[in-house]
Amino acid sequence: MGESEKEVRVPSELPILPIKEGVIFPSLVVPLAVTDGNQVALIDEVLTRDRLLGILTQKNTEAEPPSPSDLYPVGIAVSVVKMLRFPDDSVRILIHGMARIRIEKFTLTEPHLRAKVEVLQGKWEKSIELEALTRNVKTAFQKVVELTQYLPDELIALSLNIEDPGRIADFIASNVNFDLAEKQEVLELVDPMLRLERVNTLLNKELNVLELGQKIRSQVKTEMDKAQREYFLREQLKAIQSELGEEDEREVERKELTKKIALAKMPKEVEKVAENELDRLVKIPVAAAEYNVSRTYLDWLVSLPWSKETQDNLDIQAAQRILDDDHYGLEDVKERIIEYLAVRKLKKDTKGPILCFVGPPGVGKTSLGRSIARALGRKFSRFALGGVRDEAEIRGHRRTYIGALPGRVIQGIRRVESKNPVFMLDEVDKIGVDFRGDPASALLEVLDPEQNFSFSDHYLEVPFDLSKVMFITTANIVDTIPSPLLDRMEVIELSGYTEEEKIHIAKRFLVPRQIQENGLTVKRISFEEKALSKIVRDYTREAGVRNLERKIASICRKVARDVADGKKRFVKITPEKVVVFLGPEKFYSEVAERKGEVGIATGLAWTPAGGEILFIEATKMKGTQGLILTGQLGSVMKESAQAALSCIRSDAKEMGVPENFFENSDIHIHVPSGAIPKDGPSAGIAMAVALISLLTGRPVRPRVAMTGEITLTGKVLPIGGVKEKVLAAKRAGIKEVILPDKNEKDLKEVPEKLKKGLQFHFVNRLDDVVKVALQDHKKH
Repeated sequence: MGESEKEVRVPSELPILPIKEGVIFPSLVVPLAVTDGNQVALIDEVLTRDRLLGILTQKNTEAEPPSPSDLYPVGIAVSVVKMLRFPDDSVRILIHGMARIRIEKFTLTEPHLRAKVEVLQGKWEKSIELEALTRNVKTAFQKVVELTQYLPDELIALSLNIEDPGRIADFIASNVNFDLAEKQEVLELVDPMLRLERVNTLLNKELNVLELGQKIRSQVKTEMDKAQREYFLREQLKAIQSELGEEDEREVERKELTKKIALAKMPKEVEKVAENELDRLVKIPVAAAEYNVSRTYLDWLVSLPWSKETQDNLDIQAAQRILDDDHYGLEDVKERIIEYLAVRKLKKDTKGPILCFVGPPGVGKTSLGRSIARALGRKFSRFALGGVRDEAEIRGHRRTYIGALPGRVIQGIRRVESKNPVFMLDEVDKIGVDFRGDPASALLEVLDPEQNFSFSDHYLEVPFDLSKVMFITTANIVDTIPSPLLDRMEVIELSGYTEEEKIHIAKRFLVPRQIQENGLTVKRISFEEKALSKIVRDYTREAGVRNLERKIASICRKVARDVADGKKRFVKITPEKVVVFLGPEKFYSEVAERKGEVGIATGLAWTPAGGEILFIEATKMKGTQGLILTGQLGSVMKESAQAALSCIRSDAKEMGVPENFFENSDIHIHVPSGAIPKDGPSAGIAMAVALISLLTGRPVRPRVAMTGEITLTGKVLPIGGVKEKVLAAKRAGIKEVILPDKNEKDLKEVPEKLKKGLQFHFVNRLDDVVKVALQDHKKH
């Protein structure tokens, strides 16, 4: 067993000297400066007696003079070894730490502090654990001394000569730059083992900080050395090149960029910006971060097609052939392109049109863009706008940002190396908006012929002429396109395909493409027209042809597998084989099953995916004048049902409906396919017809469909989407279509082949609808 501090005789009461900075430990000799007059008087008094006093560190360094509560309760008893007085009445004393003390009670506070104290003695026993901890602490201290400049190397030798674990802990704590609170914590730990453990923790923390600092200094030095080495090597390279008569690397770069600027044939104001940037570039050191920013900017300027453009193919017949070869139908679009070519042929400086193709998915909007580019002999670029939320995608980032680039419009122009490409902006109706800006607003300048001749990208900050670009946008619906943006575009609507058109497209485009993509040939597989018709009618229900192509691809893959296995050499796809390859039919015609029933009318609806037919069912039961509406109907459709019922009640006698039909009854109107939301006013007359059929017992004529808005007075108002609705009627096997008379003009836009086999009835009032839609009596 041992004692950390030799037993010393310390009086039970000592004068107390507060200090603001530092903590003093036993067995150490420390110099101390005293400037306060009362404290100098205290020193003088101590020197005349036993030279002993207690020293406590202040918790609150702002307190002047400190009160007992401003001091830590544990301090040290010291002996004043020597004193030196200075002319300013301050003194310097040399003190020797004797033992830890704890304040029991302050007995005097004026003119200086005095207190009763308890001497704290720490005891320890030798053990392997203590020995290992002591060695670990000494090793860590040695590393700290080696990594710091404020600790002399002699401290290592001194620490190695100290055997007492408590003393080694005190010695290290007094010399290393621990925080004041941490040093005080070590002083207050009486048990040498606990004291050594705490010092070990603090040493390791200090060591980690020092090692990290050393690593940072080493990295900085390495980078500085590398930069200096590169600088000297470049200077030597310049000297060698000068001796050999070769040009400097920077001079070669400058001449190369000057040549590129001249060849780019930029507008004068842009060329001036490029030359100024080049002058700035040659003054920037290659190692500087700004060098790469400036060089990249110049590369963008010289690589843009300021004067490069393709010659338009002005052979109108040849362009018509290309459009016909690539796409079947779509006459409106083809006519508009041919018109543009005709005007371009007569007037060379025509601005590029800005078209918007609107139609359901799968009708060929995107592929049409490529076809138009081929017909015109232009390059083609495409940018998908779906989900774009950042304005910088259109206008680019400013060069102050790291990794800044121009917007996607300028990037596309650079990629095709032509200033007059066909530029397709896909899914313009699906642009998003958030805190990063509104891309739709950024497109206003791009798509405005009055502004885009001087489009300014945030990255380039010079005007670029987009007026010769033919911009084509695509959308499924126009409702979500902002009005200012829609106003700048010429909208061309693409309706869905009829069954005959789909079969023609499949034979001419889809089947040959899928045969080739699945490694087959016409010697291995062929499709009967009836098989294609079955796929269209029983396995797909769409306005376009995407699902049709998927079904054809599925059949081709199954045949390819059989061919690869050596099972079959040639397969002819018949309607029966379609069922074998694709399984049971997915769709069936409800119209064909309906034979004319009471309370059920067939309506026509428009959806973003094309036209659809829907059935309106009505029934009556005992109740209290309630109207029940089901089938996920929207608010407008619910109001149409209310209007239809009110119209019938107000004119019941004329329509042959009992006037008191609603007094003790509830009426329920349901639109099947309840999982699909439905809305809009165009089902008004279908709801009215279903109700009149229910109330009069007269069945609705089969294969008759209708669309139109109903008013309270029985007037039938016009609706939209006539072409799509007629197409849906044709696809569903409808024979007669009832339309508002104001929509008769819209039928001119419907192709004759689509109207063939359909009989149209134009109505002005609900009475006219009833005459056409209802049978005279129920057939049994």
